[in-house]
Amino acid sequence: MKKTDLEKLKGLRLKPQPVATGASGQFGKGAPALPSRREQRDLDRAAGLVPVAVKLNEELVAKLHERAKGREGGLNEVVAELLRKGLESKAK
Repeated sequence: MKKTDLEKLKGLRLKPQPVATGASGQFGKGAPALPSRREQRDLDRAAGLVPVAVKLNEELVAKLHERAKGREGGLNEVVAELLRKGLESKAK
């Protein structure tokens, strides 16, 4: 291969390649559109939700995930319920 051919190939690599526009066929059909992160934050804020970062033991997190598996609200709902129960029992 000539040096000029090598340089042409290098130049082709620099050009932007077309990007595929999402899933095609059966996988993209009927899937609900998810809100962007900003939209999700706004929806959470309107619902009165506040993000809280907590460091927990691995075993405790595994138990929380087990409880949340079949629940509709997921992990957020399980943690909120357990916190409510714990706070109510301490208040008595």
